[in-house]
Amino acid sequence: MNYASIGPIAIHYPQRAETNEELQRLFPNWDMRVIFEKTGIATRYIAAENECSSDLGVAAAEKLFRQHNIDPASIDFVLFCTQTPDYPLPTTSCLMQTRLGIPTTAGALDFNLGCSGFVYGLALADGLIRVGPVRRVLLITAETYSKYIAPTDRSLRTIFGDAGVATLIEAAEHPSLSAFQYGTDGRGADTLFVAEGGARPMADAIKPRHRKRWPSKLYMDGPSLIGFTIEQVPHLVDQILADAGMTHDQVDLYLVHQATKKMLEHLHLRLGMDDTRMPLLLKDCGNTVSCTLPILIDDLRRQGRLRPGLTSMLIGFGVGWSWAGCMWQETYSPDQSAGTNPGSASIAGPD
Repeated sequence: MNYASIGPIAIHYPQRAETNEELQRLFPNWDMRVIFEKTGIATRYIAAENECSSDLGVAAAEKLFRQHNIDPASIDFVLFCTQTPDYPLPTTSCLMQTRLGIPTTAGALDFNLGCSGFVYGLALADGLIRVGPVRRVLLITAETYSKYIAPTDRSLRTIFGDAGVATLIEAAEHPSLSAFQYGTDGRGADTLFVAEGGARPMADAIKPRHRKRWPSKLYMDGPSLIGFTIEQVPHLVDQILADAGMTHDQVDLYLVHQATKKMLEHLHLRLGMDDTRMPLLLKDCGNTVSCTLPILIDDLRRQGRLRPGLTSMLIGFGVGWSWAGCMWQETYSPDQSAGTNPGSASIAGPD
């Protein structure tokens, strides 16, 4: 049997970088010093008016193919995670397949998840590879939450950034992903949502849990999300460790969805960790929703903090409410080339 292995990652940000200094000039009454202390975010990338999630995802995939000598013809399946699709239909991954020159024999699937989406994508890729005949999955995460946020929204505009990430998932002889755990609690749907644009009439749509303070299409109840996270993530960690037959001390790194600095500091205290074992990566890109985990993995690889043989726990949580996690042993080596062989499991690093 074959198993999924996380290969190289490529990231694409929109051209426009929005800084806290820029926001301070636009809105002198916003205390950006206090906001930065809470969010840990100094810069976000914002998609252009005519730039959609598929554009960011395609650009990331093209970068992945170019930098790692990957033939699009070797891709057997495209998985696309986004909550900002180009259209209600057709499926955005179908549009991306033809733009990327991926064969018509490849499968293509969109799935609508936010901050837990990357872990769900790994599980889907692992299942596709285990049942065959899929050997190479292109997992793309891309979000343009900025399109749901009003310019005057002090809460959301200072947090969310846009990005596209392409991750190559390849067949390997030995498992590196294990102990997947999932959770769903739709009672939290009213804490983070966009009611407009779907088939349900607005009169019957989800209503905000508390008073709606800003004119954005996107509504977020930050305190309720923090409460949910602090309550649920420790249970998730315990479930994954129990399934894997491991203890906390046997995990080298806890790689957690990068929501805000305040959220992660709460988790540090709740789990008795610091940013050496649960790293933060928010300052220069913001909360990029489904893209935060692969962005974090890529950054740690570049720093040399993620090396073959190290064991990490991957954790995603948020909108839905939805959560997911798994154990992961790093197998990626930047010293070997991906080439065009669909069976290759070791991938080259960036040029």
